[in-house]
This record gives sequence, structure tokens and C-alpha cells, in this order.
Amino acid sequence: MTESLWSGYQYADTTSDGWTTYWRLDPRGADPTLTEWTGDPDRPGQRLWERAATPAGVHARWSTAATSLRLELRAARGIAKRVAPLDVLVDGALHHRCEVAEGEQELVVSLPGSPATVEIWLPQLGRVALRGLAFDGPAEPVAITGPRWTTYGSSITQAGGAAGPSETWPALVARHHGWHLTCLGLSGECHLDPVVARTIRDTPARLISLCLGVNIYGGATYSGRTLPSQVESFVTTIRDGHPSTPIVVITPLVVPDREGERNAVGLTLDDVRDCVERGARADPAVQLIDGRTILTPDEARTLYTDGLHPGPEGYRVIANRLIPLLTLPT
Repeated sequence: MTESLWSGYQYADTTSDGWTTYWRLDPRGADPTLTEWTGDPDRPGQRLWERAATPAGVHARWSTAATSLRLELRAARGIAKRVAPLDVLVDGALHHRCEVAEGEQELVVSLPGSPATVEIWLPQLGRVALRGLAFDGPAEPVAITGPRWTTYGSSITQAGGAAGPSETWPALVARHHGWHLTCLGLSGECHLDPVVARTIRDTPARLISLCLGVNIYGGATYSGRTLPSQVESFVTTIRDGHPSTPIVVITPLVVPDREGERNAVGLTLDDVRDCVERGARADPAVQLIDGRTILTPDEARTLYTDGLHPGPEGYRVIANRLIPLLTLPT
């Protein structure tokens, strides 16, 4: 494979036949029984680690005057409903969006043939491995630079419903600010797992944002008694590695169809927002963003595709709302 400087992953696992998976959480030494036991034989396991094998936010750049690139890609839906496309950008603008099917395939993309920066964003949905990336002319890898930003959250942060991986809300915010993105959006799996807290703790960052609560509400993961302290513990672990890094906590966006509805442990979404806020405020330096201010109820009804998840335009609106709120201190 042409030398590259892929960004946004924790561990690259290459098989003997050359397929590389870019894990967003490091699976080495992990004990899956800590996160994957469900007690229900009809519910699939390997949910956290399958999400971690999805390369949301993983991308790389090259400087080249080549006229085409070729890439072997192997994809599986797994527990996702589909595999997202792969985006190729030229000089920062979307050049080609490649649809990705299940199984092994070769993607061929024509390029301008004049000096340019070519950027590849890997699919943000589905399990994906790469092999055999090559340009038809010289190509020099370009390091992803800029202030490092780590963001953690649920499916809304993974943004499977975005038009493509370069148009998730984290990608749009990072591209606007010129930041170096690490996206830990883990669809259905934002439950304050210690492995995630340790990963964020140990990952260099100038800014950290945490979108907390909607999976906890849906999964009834914690009660009103336990949720604030779990948030406090999660933030404290991160703070151990980032004593002066700004940390932003975003509470759940408005969900018009579920507001006021109690979950299996008796919490409404507003209860969850309150618990997340109380836990986060244990660190007086944390900045809080009330997720209800990102979209109005009417906007949510228009922009959500299933009552909970935004579609492509919804993710663009979320990015535009968060761009002025997520900033580095001057």
C-alpha cells in the first residue's frame, strides 16, 4: 500500500494477507466480556468493538498530480443497516463519493492530473478494512495537522446518516476549524465505558467534547442515583491526562417524540440531562452545552429521519450550530 499517514485511529491491525483495520479503540488485551454480555441470546454481542472497528473520522492526505487512485476495500454491514460511502476530496472540496458494497471490491477514482491535495475519508458506518492503495503517479503523504480535537458520543456523533464521512458533524466542524479530528462516535455504545475514558485520557488533545446521555436514556444504563457519579468518574479519568485541556459536555439534543417519556429506570430525557450536568459540574472547568439549544423541536421533527437520528441536512445544521460553540481558548 502507498505510504500514508492515516489519522483518527488508535491501532492498525494488518492481517497476513494485507488487510488493515483501523480501530478507534485499541482491542489488544481488551476483555470483551466487560462490555458485550447481554444476557439475551437474541441480542447480538460485539457491539462496542464492532463500532470501534468502523473507521468514522479516519482519513489521510497526499500531495499528488496523479490522474487516478485505486483502493482495495473489504466491507461488512455487521450490526449496521448499511455501509456508508467513501469520500475523496481534492483541495478540500468533495471530488467523488464512492458507494461501498459488502464484500471485497476495488474502487477506482479519477483525479485532476494536476498538483493537488487528495484526501480520503473512510466510511463512518460498517466494518471496513483496506488493502492495496495506489496512485498512478508519485504521491507524497501529507500529515494531518492542526490542533487535536477528540469528540465522544453516540450514533449522532458517529453520524451514520450523514451524506458521507466528510460530512458528519464532527468532520464538518474539524474541517471548518482546521483541526486534527479523533472521532469516538460509537453508535448505541456511548455508556461511559472506562476503556473509552482511558483512550481519551491518553490521546493528545487541545479540546475534548463529550456528547452524553441519549444512549444512557435509551438503554436505561444508569439510574438517577448512579448517573451523576458515573459522569464525574468519566470526566475525572480524562482530566488525569489533560489537566488543562478544555472539556465540553453536551447533553442530549431534543427528541420531540420521547421528551417526557420515562425509561426503564424511571428517567426522562430531562432527568438524564440534569444528571449529566450535575456529574460534569463536579469539574468546575467543564463547559456545558444544553443539547436542547442545538435544534428546536420543530427543526428536529423536520431533520430527523426516524424520530431520533438526523439525515444529511440535519448533520450540516448541527455542525453549523456547534462551530461557534466549540472553540479553542485564545
